[in-house]
Amino acid sequence: MNFFDIIPPDRVQSVQLALRETFGNSAVTNFSVLAGGLSAASTYRFTVSEKLYVLKLTEPTFNEINVSTANLLLAAGAGIAPALHYLGNSNGISITDHITNQPLRNIFEPDELIAKLASAVKTIHAIPSDNDGPYLFDTVDTLINEFKKTAILSGPAFDECFANYETLKNRLQLPLSDKVFSHNDLNPNNILCDGERIWIIDWDTANLNDRYIDLANLANFFVHTEDQENAYLAIYFGAAVNEYKKARFFTMRQVCRIVYAMLMFKLAGQQKPVDHIHNQEMDGIDLGGFFALMGKGELSLGTYEGQLMYGKALLNTAVHQMRSDRWQASLTQFN
Repeated sequence: MNFFDIIPPDRVQSVQLALRETFGNSAVTNFSVLAGGLSAASTYRFTVSEKLYVLKLTEPTFNEINVSTANLLLAAGAGIAPALHYLGNSNGISITDHITNQPLRNIFEPDELIAKLASAVKTIHAIPSDNDGPYLFDTVDTLINEFKKTAILSGPAFDECFANYETLKNRLQLPLSDKVFSHNDLNPNNILCDGERIWIIDWDTANLNDRYIDLANLANFFVHTEDQENAYLAIYFGAAVNEYKKARFFTMRQVCRIVYAMLMFKLAGQQKPVDHIHNQEMDGIDLGGFFALMGKGELSLGTYEGQLMYGKALLNTAVHQMRSDRWQASLTQFN
């Protein structure tokens, strides 16, 4: 087998040309397929002259601007995405450095990690871009409506969650001043560390969006205490934050949990036959229990069971937070 055996046949010629332009006639070795993020792009790791690279294929756009490659060019130029060696707008091909990832928590002490992550988000949001995207609440509405149409799950937890989301949506008008270039999928799979610094990958879904999406998404994975939250927001904003900003951050954390829950349920629904009867039980399913099972190897996000349980745990967490005094206090900031 050679590298081109794992490339889609209709893309082989353009990949050959890209490799030749970048590396001349040097041989490609040690190639493999890499898993992607939210995008449908095909991603490959390979070696040339003992150095690792990543080749990514997005849809070719010919005479139009390829948003995915345009985003990557911006991010690499800002030094937050891995170094770029080839970028083809019309053919949808990029070649970047490969980052040999090391666990963030093994490299940075907790306080240092919070600071590094906040600085990474700040760097992303400082990137100039005119790549506009849909209004945030329209996107969330679409995901919720699609979920409801599948009818795979329902019950009091969902009714309560969606009602609270509607209350937030009716109270909060998203300010244009908070619209910045956003990655939109800052989950641990897209946050790499080479042992010294943080790199962000998978820019296909990036566009202008509310700044609190990236802040909240990342925090849902890494920010767990009030002290960490205060430090994280202070570093990002450059000063201690007021109650309005804290309210925006807290409520967006729940919105992001809803979004990821809807995406997990969508994936789970695709894994099972249409007539499959999904387990409707929601009680007692939380993120702590889910990650414990993941850690023991008893669950995987690549399976129906893992996707369904993760979605339930995310939604339950959002509901739990929406029952808190802080949720009610946050809503009063948007009057």
